[in-house]
Amino acid sequence: MAFMNNDVITNILVCGIGGQGVMTAAEILAQTAIAKGYDVKKSEVAGMAQRGGVVTSHVRFGKKVWSPVITPGTADILVGFEVAEGSRWADMLRPGGVAMVNTIRLTPPVVSIGLFKYPDDPVAQMRAAGVTVYDFDAGAIARELGDLKLVNTIMLGAIADYLPFPAADLEEQIIGRFRARKPAMVEANQKAFEMGRAAAERAASALGKAANG
Repeated sequence: MAFMNNDVITNILVCGIGGQGVMTAAEILAQTAIAKGYDVKKSEVAGMAQRGGVVTSHVRFGKKVWSPVITPGTADILVGFEVAEGSRWADMLRPGGVAMVNTIRLTPPVVSIGLFKYPDDPVAQMRAAGVTVYDFDAGAIARELGDLKLVNTIMLGAIADYLPFPAADLEEQIIGRFRARKPAMVEANQKAFEMGRAAAERAASALGKAANG
């Protein structure tokens, strides 16, 4: 399912905790869009420099993009590597946008120092605000595959069918990086990508059944 904004600019916000691979995921998305001939702008904000701080990355691509920053209410896709961070940035989504959220719960420094209260149920909070949320445990999938570092590829696989280019193009960008640097990881990342796509499909199906039942 291709997923594109009416003004032919696709806005993707990736958020999570330092060390989860947020910036790497954004870079892979940007490089895939460049390879497809899009004009691409990207920006990152790290809330705290050390590992464990909150991190967001904006990726925008289209025929011509002037600004690297997504304005609130215009993101097509929100990729939450951590569930509360997904909730915290949900207001960035446009009406009809999709939040793809990893249900892992990590406590960032903004919570421990009292700047942000961790929600009791971040996914329910997003849905109560009218956000379409597809949630699943990417960490459990990564553990099943034997490597927690695969969460990054799983999350990219999860959004692959919501992008304005074939999922195979995004997968090739990911696999190409490993083929050149760590060929032993190619098969694991191929599996992770496909399992991420399948997890997103199951989450969408479950949400649809809940809405109809």
